[in-house]
Formats: sequence, structure tokens, C-alpha cells
Amino acid sequence: MGENGFFNEMLTAEGKPRTPYRRLAEWFGSMSPAEMRKKSREAETIFRRLGITFAVYGTSAATERLIPFDIVPRVISAAEWRLLSAGIDQRVRALNAFLHDIYHRQEIIRAGRIPAELIVQNEAFLPEMIGFAPARRVYAHIIGTDLVRVGEDDFYVLEDNTRTPSGVSYMLENRETMMRMFPELFQQNRVAPIDQYPDLLYETLESVAPNNCDGDPTICVLTPGIFNSAYFEHAFLADSMGVELCEARDLYVEDGKVWMRTTRSPQQVHVIYRRIDDAFLDPLTFRPDSMLGVPGLFDAYRAGNVTICNAPGTGIADDKAIYAYVPDIIEFYTGQKPILKNVPTWNCSRADDLAYVLDKLPELVVKEVHGSGGYGMLIGPTASKREIAEFAKRLKANPANYIAQPTLSLSACPTHVASGLAPRHVDLRPYVLVGDKVRITPGGLTRVALKKGSLVVNSSQGGGTKDTWVLED
Repeated sequence: MGENGFFNEMLTAEGKPRTPYRRLAEWFGSMSPAEMRKKSREAETIFRRLGITFAVYGTSAATERLIPFDIVPRVISAAEWRLLSAGIDQRVRALNAFLHDIYHRQEIIRAGRIPAELIVQNEAFLPEMIGFAPARRVYAHIIGTDLVRVGEDDFYVLEDNTRTPSGVSYMLENRETMMRMFPELFQQNRVAPIDQYPDLLYETLESVAPNNCDGDPTICVLTPGIFNSAYFEHAFLADSMGVELCEARDLYVEDGKVWMRTTRSPQQVHVIYRRIDDAFLDPLTFRPDSMLGVPGLFDAYRAGNVTICNAPGTGIADDKAIYAYVPDIIEFYTGQKPILKNVPTWNCSRADDLAYVLDKLPELVVKEVHGSGGYGMLIGPTASKREIAEFAKRLKANPANYIAQPTLSLSACPTHVASGLAPRHVDLRPYVLVGDKVRITPGGLTRVALKKGSLVVNSSQGGGTKDTWVLED
């Protein structure tokens, strides 16, 4: 453990570099603070030139912001990565089996492992998906698993993003920037490559084309448009896979099939990687006021003429109320104990849990069941008495809307700040692709809380990102 009780990923308690960081520590030790600052500015210039921004909603300041990039990479050893990837593989297979089950025989409910109302009354559960099996019985094709580390071999899964996880473009651009700026570092360290991600994404999407697709499937990325916070990423992924980036107006449904308008004749689309929420996918089936969706898309999907990735209705698998049951889900469908741990979770819809949470609010993290991006949450240890009192009122008014967890002491990595190198708290989002097989890109996106002592890594709340290295044996 480092000072203040958190695990320092680079240094041992004696202040010596851990094995995976040894070469990196020597290299950074040879750089002056002025050189570090120069490199940091250089990286910022590259990101500005590439136009890598994200939108922040609800702020009066400029909506487009640059996500701060830290030039000190995070290093994971080959052995650590083997443990993580085995745990992630187990988890995504179990979650896909769970999704197939709850939309079919609901064996897990019959077995009494999950309360029925937690699923059927959940707004993320789509009755329209009942009885329909997507290609290869895969529901969540692209998953971002959020992990935190609290000790040497102590990892926890914070959440499973099975709807439309974002951030993979930052993972790829962070690596490219590092390779451009520090080629010598990559000669000294055997870092597993990640640049094949767009090819793996394409292979995954291709592998789940409908059964009636003859020849090569036509794939497209469906975006809500330029005003979406992740539009840069939608365009980036379409471009790097060599497929069309479409908005709703580019697609239409005829004869139960989806067609793309082109400058020549219309072209049938077989696989849609959608970056639009369920509710907006098809105004004829879901929200009638949606301008972002394609009328008739859901009927074409249920007819087996197009594959939507991720499938509609997958959000139930990353719902925070379901999260507490994921260890049971893994055991139920795989017959194995979970390799990666869940964070202990109190479900405020239960009277006993609510009483405990209200009593311990100053010590806990409380999150909205459907919330994301660090919004609508309370971090007890850093909240004022007034904030805690106000949150307690919200909890009592709508307990089913919240879960609570202990505050984890997230591990810290060396990060370049104004005063030099200092430890800052981090999490990790590896990206997993599920199609004809499970493909996990080595590493993922490391998000870093740039404010001293802060545990909030979300970019919308002032966090940054860094390159993540998985060392090869």
C-alpha cells in the first residue's frame, strides 16, 4: 500500500519501482521537469490537431472540450492481464447467457436466483425482445468492463457497460500519440499492440450477420449525428473499419429489409453498429417522436434480415440494480465461481439496505440505478453535511432508484502534474468484442482523476486519460 492507504501501481512501500515499471521509471527519471512539460504540451497539440473532443452537457462554458491526456503510461504485467482477461471472458459469456435466458425461458427467475420484478419491471427490459434470438445468440457484442484495483492482485468490476460503451477511440489515439512521441520507449518495452481493434470490431460485426446474408455483409455505424458527445468516435470507428457512417435519414426499410441510400442504387444493410439508445431506434416501435431512428427497423430486425449491435434490450445486463446479482449470474450460467470480484452493493429498494445506507451515508458512494458518467451520485466522504442531508431526502422519496457501495481506495499511478510526477487515482475500461468468439484488446482506456485526492475519473467531471500498456512475456 502507498501513503494514505492506497495501492501505488508503480512504487513499492519502500519507494522502489515494481518490476513492470522498472524501465519506465529509469526513463522518466532521466527527463528534466522542463522536458516533461514540453512533451505534455506537444501531446496536447497533437490532440487539438486531431480534433479529439467530447461534449459536456449542461455547462455554460464551451461545450466541446479536449480530454486531458497524461504522458505517463499505465503498465500491466502479462500475468496480471491473464487474470483480468480470463475474468472478463467469463463475465461477458455469462451476461450474454443471462440476456438470452431472460428474454426466453427465464430459468434464473424460476430458480429463485433473481426476483422477477427486478427484471420485468425494469425500464431497461424490453418486452418486444421476448422470444427473439439474435444471430449466434449474442446480445452484447461490444462491452466496456470498468475495473478498479485496490491491491497487488485485488481487482473489482465496477460496472459492465453493455449498451453503447464509448472511449475506444481515445484508447487508440492515446497509443498512437505515445508511439509518435516516444518511439524509444516502445523499443525498450514489449508492449502488446492494440491497433488491430478496428479489424477485430469488423470481424466481430461480420460474424453476426443474419443467416440469410449471401456473400460479404454490408455494415454501417448508426450515429445520432454531429451534436452527440461521442460523434468524433462514431466517425473514427466507421472510418477505421472502412464502413459507412449513417444517420437515420440515410437508411430506410422496404420489404422487411434495411436499405442505405447511396449515390448509385440503394444497398441492403446487414449489420448496424448502433450508437443510439433503444428508445430512439425505431419510432414505430419505441418513442414515436424519435427523429434519430429508422421507421420499421425493429420489424426488419425481428424478421432476421438485419443484425443490430448491441441488441436492443441489453441495457438490463448493466443495470446497477442487476449488478449486485452478477456473481449469482456467473455461477448460474457457467457453474464456476467469479474470477473477478463485484463491489459489495446495497440495493436501496430493500428496507434493510435503505436503513443501513441512510445511517452510513457519509461513508458510502450512492449511485442512480440508471445513471452514468458520474452524474446523480453522492460520494459520502467528500460531500458536505448539507449535500448529505439533501441526498437523504432523495433516497427516502425514491429508494428503488439508488444503490450504495463502500468507497474503494482506488490504486494510483504516476501522473504528470504541474509540480512534476505525482500519484493520481485511476480506473480501467478494457473493450471486449463478442461474436463468433470473444476478442479482448490488451489494455483498454485508463481514466485518471487529475484533481489531487479525487476518486472521480469521468471526463465530464474533470478526469483525463492515459495510454495503457500490457507487457508481453
